[in-house]
Amino acid sequence: MKIKDIYSDLPILETERLILRKITLDDLEEMFHYCSNDEVTKYLVWDTHKTIEDTKAFIDFSLKRYKAHQLSPWGIVDKENKKFIGTIDFITWDTKHKTAEIGYALSHEHWGKGMMTEAAKQVISFGFEHMDLTRIQARCFVENFGSERVMQKSGMTFEGILRKSMFVKGEHKDLKIYSILKEEHEQN
Repeated sequence: MKIKDIYSDLPILETERLILRKITLDDLEEMFHYCSNDEVTKYLVWDTHKTIEDTKAFIDFSLKRYKAHQLSPWGIVDKENKKFIGTIDFITWDTKHKTAEIGYALSHEHWGKGMMTEAAKQVISFGFEHMDLTRIQARCFVENFGSERVMQKSGMTFEGILRKSMFVKGEHKDLKIYSILKEEHEQN
């Protein structure tokens, strides 16, 4: 399995409440809404978007990655109101070792409703069923309890703390790492 095989035409994924699809320029304002919120970006590796041009630059970057058949995000759309509320993606994929890592961001208004867990479970299933993965992991800053809860509720197991493993926003950060194996996923 090669990255091009999946990302030559990123498939639309669907859950009970969500549609996961490619990001478009039509998502600009709704994406800026949450990307410009300091609460949302507090535990993310990227800075709060100060202007709508910051968000447009990210969308342009994503569109180029879609076109080049490279790892790129799914936009998360709430089926009920058709709002663009976040992103989720495989931020790394090692085809030789059959491993990948997911990352995600969600609009503050949708925290605590299980929506990111729903999206993560769908992406994890897709990874095991269509990308020939053996292991999927996720990491978060140790103080990011919301993200940690998503990992737990997605069936992942805590592996440990990676001490000062990432230099972000001017400081070295400790990260919690969680993972799920294909055979564990199949048992659920």
